[in-house]
Amino acid sequence: MFVIRRIYDDLLSVNQRALAAVQQMLREQFQGIADEKIQRLPQRLTDHPSPKFRMVLLVAETARGVKGFAILLYATDLRFCFLEFIAAARFETSQGIGGALYERVREECLLLGAKGLFYECLPDDPNEVPDRKAFQQNVARLSFYERYGARPIANTEYHKPARPGDIEQPYLVFDDLGTNRALRRDEARAIVRAILERVYPHMCSTAYIDAVARSIKDDPVQLRAYRYGSPGAVQPLPPRAPDDARILMVVNDKHDIHHVRERGYVQAPVRISTIRRELGRLDLFRYAEPKSFPDSHITEVHDSAFVSYLKRLCASLPTDQSVYPYVFPVRNATRPPRDLAIRAGYYCIDTFTPLNRNVWPAARRAVDCALTGASSLLTGTRLAYALVRPPGHHAEHSAFGGFCYLNSAAVAANYLSPHGRVAILDIDYHHGNGQQEIFYKRSDVLTVSLHGHPSFAYPYFTGFPSETGEDEGRRYNLNFALSEHLDGKEYARFLERALLRVSGFAPRFLVVCLGLDTAKADPTGTWSLRSADFERNGRLIGLMKLPTLVVQEGGYNTRNLGHHARHFFAGLWTGAQQANAG
Repeated sequence: MFVIRRIYDDLLSVNQRALAAVQQMLREQFQGIADEKIQRLPQRLTDHPSPKFRMVLLVAETARGVKGFAILLYATDLRFCFLEFIAAARFETSQGIGGALYERVREECLLLGAKGLFYECLPDDPNEVPDRKAFQQNVARLSFYERYGARPIANTEYHKPARPGDIEQPYLVFDDLGTNRALRRDEARAIVRAILERVYPHMCSTAYIDAVARSIKDDPVQLRAYRYGSPGAVQPLPPRAPDDARILMVVNDKHDIHHVRERGYVQAPVRISTIRRELGRLDLFRYAEPKSFPDSHITEVHDSAFVSYLKRLCASLPTDQSVYPYVFPVRNATRPPRDLAIRAGYYCIDTFTPLNRNVWPAARRAVDCALTGASSLLTGTRLAYALVRPPGHHAEHSAFGGFCYLNSAAVAANYLSPHGRVAILDIDYHHGNGQQEIFYKRSDVLTVSLHGHPSFAYPYFTGFPSETGEDEGRRYNLNFALSEHLDGKEYARFLERALLRVSGFAPRFLVVCLGLDTAKADPTGTWSLRSADFERNGRLIGLMKLPTLVVQEGGYNTRNLGHHARHFFAGLWTGAQQANAG
């Protein structure tokens, strides 16, 4: 069994190994390619000189390595795709790899908004191919492509040798990607000229390119008649995003055990089902079960005594009992009380975040969800979403509060940090005091929070613009403490400023603390963001073109919670695709 994924850069070790395998396959199977071009493959992934091509690399992988690849070139100016290479590894033919790669190529072309897909195929005329085996291979290729409606462009001199002595010159094949869109003459001429100039700059003279372009006289362009099948046998392209382009969703399957029924407690389990139901309408997600990670990932972020306390107290409580902190160590913080229930105030920042028997397993599972999403970024996933409750962004190194017990986003960011810089962007209505405090003296994790000013918004004592970090972390914490009444357009301006700071930090990963309590009529907020605002905000974040983990935080108006989440993720996905298309 193999999976197909797009490789965006060579920053991750998993991508470096895949690139090395592709380079080796190019050397073995395409011996006419200059080694300099093969060596530049990683650079070509991120080097996009206009109006040249943007390269898209797709690999088919198993646990044992790369089994095939495709290199697709996208012309951002003319909006067409050219399939430069597609190949299965030696001894991997007839395994369906080539066919799966081609279908994934077609899906990518649609994601990019391409007008069509072009590529070269060697001729299937027996008079031109004396080698019987080669002839049969050419027939098999063109027969395969016909199943998708792709055929050579007729009545052109593209097949004419560019240099004296050239033999077995290729046809130029066109795939309309199932759109039945006619290819106009002037459009085809510009595309052919671009292919010859950009792919073969040292092989094709200006006179030859001009002659080939002028030879296209049909309007619309005509394709060769079906030779191996019929139009009725054309396989339609499924109208869906490819799996590797979808957002990976990890849902806390133990969140509902944490159900505080006391009046006024707004962290209800229904918020998860509401969000999930609405997101199901997008058809942009793939799902993964939460993996189990050791507690060491938590204690790298949270104080071990604090973690131990949560586990012990929760395990000791009857199923129907909650403990609310009510005594706080203002004068003597060095001597915590013996009684575990009274000690709650030693580790808490407020009086309305209860502890009960199910707090630890629910919060612990939320961390697993966030770490599952983070670990997927290390294997090439671009967008992941940990749909969890309880939330976490108010949990500090040794304190809980604000309905938060363990800081899932901070644990995930710390997990990613050995692999490159991480930026945490908190877009909850309330200040992300947890990650600020945890990373306040570190420079490898940038923390940015947009929130209601602490003069009127929880947690009241943190989130001021003057809090910028200490020691190595100086200037690596940024707070946007915003006014009490704010609409979507005003918010977007601050978000753009925040994203500029993130961009300047040049992170390898982005962790987003998603609060939906910025919406109009949320019972814990004062702002008035609407669905279109959430979609715009998601799009702005997606345009950052960073491997991104979104961790669910606040949002308490269950009537519109899912609706706003759907718009946010629609925008996030759209922005990411726009960034990938150039």
